[in-house]
Amino acid sequence: MLNAIKNRRSIRKYQNRPVERQLIEQVLQAGILAPSSKNRQPWRFIVVSGAAKDNVLQAMQQGMQREKIQPLLPENAPNLPSALHTLQIMQQAPVIIFIINILGQNLHQTLTTEAHISEICNAQSIGAAVQNMTLAATELGLGSLWICDTFFAYPEICACLQCQGQLAAALALGYADEQPAARPRLPLNAVTEWRD
Repeated sequence: MLNAIKNRRSIRKYQNRPVERQLIEQVLQAGILAPSSKNRQPWRFIVVSGAAKDNVLQAMQQGMQREKIQPLLPENAPNLPSALHTLQIMQQAPVIIFIINILGQNLHQTLTTEAHISEICNAQSIGAAVQNMTLAATELGLGSLWICDTFFAYPEICACLQCQGQLAAALALGYADEQPAARPRLPLNAVTEWRD
């Protein structure tokens, strides 16, 4: 597993080659093996390819057009061009897995302190599931890209997918058509504080 951690890369170019269902299932199985707060397992997965993928990405494109005029995330407007690039990557990847937090609250809902803590715990659980999936993909010879740019088109994607819960992330999956170098990381001593 340490090799998968070292070798995992965010893949932004994919071969025009379908991914076998058994490999997708192994990636999903890795996700459900993740730890979760109070064993709530808040994740659900919607796997799209072919025409279903095209429909969702068309909804995402419509949401990004709406975002230019009526932004859901006005402070993130400078990141919209990057999100449009992510959409192009998603169009190229043969498979997209949407990760739904079935215990997530409405984005516009005011949360109590306890509900806010629950949201943090569920987000950590889903993050662990997605990380497991990216590592499994690496071990299986697949490339993946963990995507949060879906939030620019949140209502449109949720309507298209008929989400029963909160859209948490997406994962592009396919055979890599690039071998990017590792991106720099901060050194251990820059991010760690030891206390005795």
